[in-house]
Amino acid sequence: MTTTRQEGSLYTKIENSIAFVEFGHPASNSFVSALLERLTKALEDLATNHEVSIVVLKSEGERAFCAGASFDELVAISNLEQGKHFFSGFANVINAMRKCPKPILGRVQGKTVGGGVGLASACDYVHATVDAAIKLSEISVGIGPFVIAPAVERKIGKAALAELSLYPSEWKNAYWAREKGLYAKVHDSIADMDKELDIHLQKLSAYNPEALSQMKKVLWEGTEHWDELLPERAAMSGELALSGATKSALQKFKK
Repeated sequence: MTTTRQEGSLYTKIENSIAFVEFGHPASNSFVSALLERLTKALEDLATNHEVSIVVLKSEGERAFCAGASFDELVAISNLEQGKHFFSGFANVINAMRKCPKPILGRVQGKTVGGGVGLASACDYVHATVDAAIKLSEISVGIGPFVIAPAVERKIGKAALAELSLYPSEWKNAYWAREKGLYAKVHDSIADMDKELDIHLQKLSAYNPEALSQMKKVLWEGTEHWDELLPERAAMSGELALSGATKSALQKFKK
């Protein structure tokens, strides 16, 4: 089942010290601002929940993992304040994922675009299927993947970031994403992925939570400045969204 709610859905379930956070939206699991705010709050709450030692981030359905930010909201941006607020959504989620002291495992069942690639990059370990191709399409609509770029570059490097962002119409398959370091495992089917993920979670949940937390801290060393960097990138993107070239490009895609 997938949600029909226009503001999307978000559910958190905790079992055996593992928190499963599932988001959904009828437009290929894209994110409206309200849904990004709810996800940020959920992650912040889990960060201080002592009953949880591992977080799993997943999306609804069997097709797209995440289509990025809401196209309708992007088109509707009319001033700098709206623009910064819109692009701050993914900035806040990525920073919440970064600062959460629990390892976050991603479950990526299908294609992911733009901000969805940012979410996968901010996970500490990602299980994906062969259908989980990726694309950064932002340049094609006159903006850029500036907010998520630090997270993506941290995982796959600057050269691969350039390869994705400067060919915004090209899909990269799941094996490319694994080779570059975005995905840790690529599975032949959703069933195979869920079986392996379950085994992985059983093992991780048996380990010392303090050791897991310290490992998370080590993995994110050197990113402390992101609290300032990502909001700056959001403002940059918001300004670009108001440019004539971007408005023209967006109208073409809207048609």
